Amino acid sequence: MKRTCPECGDKIFGRADKKFCSDACRNAHNNRLNKDSSKIVRNTNNRLRKNYRILQSLNPKKTTKCPRSKLANKGFDFNLFTSIYVTKAGATYYFVYDQGYLPLEGDFFALVKKDS
Repeated sequence: MKRTCPECGDKIFGRADKKFCSDACRNAHNNRLNKDSSKIVRNTNNRLRKNYRILQSLNPKKTTKCPRSKLANKGFDFNLFTSIYVTKAGATYYFVYDQGYLPLEGDFFALVKKDS
């Protein structure tokens, strides 16, 4: 039985369970499959990554306090986050993956990092 590469159609030589003729074809195939299909998904993921990097840079330890202006000046989007956590006391934390923030009085935020 002749096996062919699903990406380029060339013959496959080597191990019996090999699926692609080369690493380049394997990478091209997986990149095509995992590509964000729409512009809105790609843009949202980019903005989430930006928010994450901003929180990570301003919170090198597990907790810190930061003014709203510092986040805003770096381009933080307060409307974009991945999850919300409400404590028993009623405080609402907004998380971008494992980096979170809690709005405080006086336009300040408590920045936190969730334990893994």
